[in-house]
Amino acid sequence: MAKLLNFAGLMREAGKASVTASLCAVMVAGPLLAEQPMAKAPVGLKLTEEQKALHALNRFTFGPRQGDVAAVEKMGLKAWFERQLNPGSIDDANLNAMLARFPAMQLSPQALMQKFPSPQMFRQMARQHTPLPSDPVENAIYANGMAQYERQQALQAAQGAKKPVQGADADGMSPAMAAADAAAMNDPAAASTDALTPVAKVRKRGPRAAYAGESVEAILALPPQERLMKILAIPPDQLASFRQELRPMERGQLVAGMNPEQAEILAALQGPVRVVGAETLESRLLRDVYSDRQLEAVMTDFWLNHFNVYVRKNAQEPYLLSSYERDTIRPRALGKFEDLLVATAESPAMLMYLDNWQSIGPNSMAATRGARFARFAPNSQLAQAMPKGINENYARELIELHTIGVRCEVSADHTVKQLEPSCGSGYTQADVTNFAKVLTGWTIDRPYQGGGGGFTFDERRHEGGSKQVLGVTIREDGAKEALQVLHMLATSPATAAFISHKLAVRFVSDDPPKAVEDRMAKTFLASGGDMKAVLRTMFDSPEFWSPTVYRAKVKTPLEFVASALRASDAQVVNAMPLVQAMDRLGMPLYGMQTPNGYSWLADEWVSTTALVSRMNFAMVMSGGVLPGTRTDWAKLLGDPSVDGAKAPSLKTEKALEMALLGAPAVEKTTTAVMEHADRPGQVEAASKGLALGPAAGGNDEDGAAMLVGAKGGKKRGYAGVGLSMTDLASSAEDEGPVVAMAGLLLGSPDFQRR
Repeated sequence: MAKLLNFAGLMREAGKASVTASLCAVMVAGPLLAEQPMAKAPVGLKLTEEQKALHALNRFTFGPRQGDVAAVEKMGLKAWFERQLNPGSIDDANLNAMLARFPAMQLSPQALMQKFPSPQMFRQMARQHTPLPSDPVENAIYANGMAQYERQQALQAAQGAKKPVQGADADGMSPAMAAADAAAMNDPAAASTDALTPVAKVRKRGPRAAYAGESVEAILALPPQERLMKILAIPPDQLASFRQELRPMERGQLVAGMNPEQAEILAALQGPVRVVGAETLESRLLRDVYSDRQLEAVMTDFWLNHFNVYVRKNAQEPYLLSSYERDTIRPRALGKFEDLLVATAESPAMLMYLDNWQSIGPNSMAATRGARFARFAPNSQLAQAMPKGINENYARELIELHTIGVRCEVSADHTVKQLEPSCGSGYTQADVTNFAKVLTGWTIDRPYQGGGGGFTFDERRHEGGSKQVLGVTIREDGAKEALQVLHMLATSPATAAFISHKLAVRFVSDDPPKAVEDRMAKTFLASGGDMKAVLRTMFDSPEFWSPTVYRAKVKTPLEFVASALRASDAQVVNAMPLVQAMDRLGMPLYGMQTPNGYSWLADEWVSTTALVSRMNFAMVMSGGVLPGTRTDWAKLLGDPSVDGAKAPSLKTEKALEMALLGAPAVEKTTTAVMEHADRPGQVEAASKGLALGPAAGGNDEDGAAMLVGAKGGKKRGYAGVGLSMTDLASSAEDEGPVVAMAGLLLGSPDFQRR
């Protein structure tokens, strides 16, 4: 059944991606990942204890780190798993120290928006002539934001743009404006943590102007707090010039010694919205890589995907996401399903994403008053912006995607194969409509101020009367009506089967044995949807430990990136280039527009282009030219001599296999790595292929992006001042065989499986 890769076709694809042939050599070592496992199958009918430990780490974490397999064996597999099921028993101080660089991520949505105002807030201030805050820090942030908003308005006016009214929301913002605001916030290239990235070519020579009464040199020489206050005192119309005056080394001096709060304030001067967008994405990725509570992190990722929310829905959504992950999903990731279901239903992030916050009953008090107002002033902006009635989006997805599901297979000829009686007919359109009526009134308090008071039930919007949902009469009872339906859905056998199937696909195999699904579903019902009990049932099932599923799952891009960083013991001091890489690999964080979330199936992620992109990332990361990420292969292998090696060593290659894969690679992979490890220019070619463009900015501890070269020597590149990754790669010394071997192994089919 398996087909060998077509070499000519592969090379054409590789050529399009600007990747050299040697980078693709490992890819032709065997069949496509989706067709046949690439890792060595275990000998015998059962996994060895070492293989079991590796299997558990590959499934219940984002990939093993150095020493993890031995640690699991020493602790005992069952004891390790039980400890992971109880994350509160695990000290995560190292991660918490790392995330301390993002103090904004600990704020409530309301406080986040107050400190880092959104484009919509500036629009409101301009329309209402709101005075700027008196606090000097807030005054500077708001003044710069207003100046940017006014420049944008002037540009639109010059281009003849007209503010749309049709379809505007309650604040008068059209869908197009909302999308533009969201795009500006979440552009990873723009969402730099370096506030003062030059907006034009860096000025190298010549006299420089004074700012707030001081020269650039004098400002940079000030202590951190005084330096910050002096920059805050620079008028908005001069701040852009100040940025242009900065030379590469001075960008590091600008933030030197500043604490995280001061750095955030500085970043907010260029765009407060970008601080929120960047830190939301960075902190999530870093938690997946560095948390010692790995099962909690994996299950949080599972539920964030199951209860998917799209970051670019509008300009408000990003302000809600940090709380959504921190307060809604993560604390309940290993708890009762019904608790999680209700929490997501009450989450402003979900209510806004699937539009339920705007849904009103057709016979509600709000609808009656709205209709009356529309008759008197039909063309007014307020009338146009008012919610028009029931929105069924959330009700439909709650049934179809979040609970009972629709289990169908679609064949190549687009015919549907029914897997169970409810396939395609488990609910009717009337059920969706009536459930939407039940959910009317579930809305957001002060949605344009960061969700203000969070979830609220507005009786004026609620549709009264009894409703029939899934054959059950729901009597009029305000907010409790929805709780009754949610309980009914959470405790349904169909939901138990649907959630168990998704978990089995995520943790066991793309086509999990029905026996393990049935056991998990039975436990789900008996335990009231207790995720710990369900996962224990899976862990104790012989099917989970079968050699047929060992290393048989293909990593998603997130799993690939996180596992590569963990396996190589990489140190990340600026995660924005990694966030950009996630976009290039086809899985942007919070980037799935449709509510079904990303697929866990191999078919969605395996293609020649995808594998080449993964190889490019692996080579760029291993070569030390990904700004903000450091690797030290000599330290990882405990062998300083590898840095000075001029030719590939089979001993080093085998040591890398065990360090990165946890097991020997297939023979063809080893052969290909040895044959191509001494080819020059591979890192530069991979940089062109990955095409991140100018580095995503951000600062290392000393304010400059530190890059680790192949020989362990530190090379400095100043991200965001015109140097692209390709520039850095082409200017680096010969990367050496250890870099190429590590990159080829991380990009190989062997590493793509977990």
